[in-house]
Amino acid sequence: MTLVPIRPATASDIPAIAGIYAHAVIHGTASFEIEPPDEAEMMRRMRQLLDNDFPYIVAQIDGALAGYAYAGPYRARPAYRWTLEDSVYIAPHMQHRGIGRALLDRLIADSQARGFRQMIAVIGDSTLQTPSVALHAAAGFRLVGTLENVGFKHGRWLDSVLMQRPLGDGATTNPQRN
Repeated sequence: MTLVPIRPATASDIPAIAGIYAHAVIHGTASFEIEPPDEAEMMRRMRQLLDNDFPYIVAQIDGALAGYAYAGPYRARPAYRWTLEDSVYIAPHMQHRGIGRALLDRLIADSQARGFRQMIAVIGDSTLQTPSVALHAAAGFRLVGTLENVGFKHGRWLDSVLMQRPLGDGATTNPQRN
């Protein structure tokens, strides 16, 4: 596999990030959003994650942003604070080159370094998102369930596949943040 250059995301990445996400929202089923958010909203979302010490990274190839990934709170209630939900998006013309795996591996490492203990993948559309399911399985996630017909997009009902992976000590010890 070719080395994929990965770095922390910055505000200057927002136009490319917003473009990648807009394509996924408009043409795909990975996200259950119907209308893509504008750059200002994408910046607000990024800032909220970074301000709370969540990892947000990008892959850049030949000067172009090839993809991005971040981890954020799985749920808002305090008992979930050690559990993250991951998101990985790749530019359409850069897919199937190992970029998603490189981003996910780095996201896992960065999340573990921050003391998080569990990572959840909520994968939209069990029919069309089999590459995302395979990506997560290859990175050590296990299938924990499928929520059937919970989203409606592009004229059809969509499932959500739930996958989970322990980070660091997982649930074998009590959590402590560095």
